[in-house]
Amino acid sequence: MFVDPNLSSRTVNDSPLREIYVSTDIETDGPVAGKHSMLSIGSAAYLADKELLGTFSANLETLPASAPDPKTAAWWATQPDAWSACRQNLEAPAVALRRYVAWLKAFGGRPVFVGYPAAFDFSFVYWYLTEFAGENPFGYSAIDIKTYAMALLRKPYRACGKQSMPPEWFDPVPHTHVALDDAIEQGQLFCNMLKANFGA
Repeated sequence: MFVDPNLSSRTVNDSPLREIYVSTDIETDGPVAGKHSMLSIGSAAYLADKELLGTFSANLETLPASAPDPKTAAWWATQPDAWSACRQNLEAPAVALRRYVAWLKAFGGRPVFVGYPAAFDFSFVYWYLTEFAGENPFGYSAIDIKTYAMALLRKPYRACGKQSMPPEWFDPVPHTHVALDDAIEQGQLFCNMLKANFGA
């Protein structure tokens, strides 16, 4: 685990009912958790007002009995910088996931997973937490950003991709396919959507 030195990371002594929105992005070598490996995980913990409480990032060793998906491997061949970033400083999944659980618990609130798409990212995080940490602090609390956009925009789900979202929902940060970068980007997007829904 490492915390970006440019970002704050602290324990929050809030009410245990305070929701902590944990924007999370993962990179994998295939589509199915357990059959394929999670290569990296990045999370950025936000309060609803967009205060960034801290970050977590880990690159993981692959599962010994797994094999990369050929289509995913072909995509990775087009992303050499992102591939290099997720293959440095590898940790055993059991070590990284126990650190992740401790990081989540340190905020003192109730973590809510936020993903884009949550159906994919949460499936890996849930499996890895259960398999290697023996617990899952999120429970079944997961928000999909595109689904939330569907409610805000009042459009069909497949008409609510990022290209259809209002420009004011986006902060000027890049999407790099590096897990922590993308987790921060998507967390900012989600908090901007919260503001659009509930007001300042």
